[in-house]
Amino acid sequence: MLNVFPIPAFKDNYIWALHDQQHAVVVDPGDAAPVRAFLAAHQLRLAAILCTHHHHDHVGGICELAEVYNVPVYGPQREIIPCLSHAVGEGDVVQIAQLGISLNVLDIPGHTRGHIAFRSTTPAGIFCGDTLFGCGCGRLFEGTPAQLFDSLQRLASLPDDTPVYCTHEYTAANIRFALACEPGNNRLRQREHDTRALRELGLPTLPSSIALEKATNPFLRCASPEIIRSIEQQTGAKLPHGDEVAAFTSLREWRNNFG
Repeated sequence: MLNVFPIPAFKDNYIWALHDQQHAVVVDPGDAAPVRAFLAAHQLRLAAILCTHHHHDHVGGICELAEVYNVPVYGPQREIIPCLSHAVGEGDVVQIAQLGISLNVLDIPGHTRGHIAFRSTTPAGIFCGDTLFGCGCGRLFEGTPAQLFDSLQRLASLPDDTPVYCTHEYTAANIRFALACEPGNNRLRQREHDTRALRELGLPTLPSSIALEKATNPFLRCASPEIIRSIEQQTGAKLPHGDEVAAFTSLREWRNNFG
């Protein structure tokens, strides 16, 4: 029986830990201290480190963990990752023998040039770093809007029941923006209610699911007539008919400046 647990770090990061009560794998350990505390508290042996992209809040703890536990580090082949031992990319499979799991690597650039995701089938889940968030998506730092749009479409094509393990607790803030884009979305209003209830209890809003994101996340709903109308009202300009990338580009710019 494998468990997936969010280890809180910094202000709003989650370092995901997969474990079977004996061994563990951690994803995007920006800080070594909470990981070491978690492993010690649960008497777990670290088997591997997975990294989705090069930003410091995702890699800052890698070298310390790799040295202390002498474990392999898997990360994107198109980025510079500290203490990387296994550079991986689209089509590669990461085998974690201690846990008996395999993770498929997907290239999902846009947030950064070489951003990757790790997809597990047992247990099901997509560890997508900062590409897809709860009701939102990452900023464009190195890629193009078309790249990020395509990456999000790849994630949206996964089975609806796939859990989404992203790495920031941004859901409540993202929902406020989503409601500005699509106030008539009843599923979104229900998500707002559910999210508020979870946060009042101090609980994470993650994992999400692909189905929930497709129903409520404006960045996966660029063909929605209401969202298109909202973008046009915001920008004062008509969008090219049927051009979802243009809608996505405007949506991402709007989100960048949303209060």
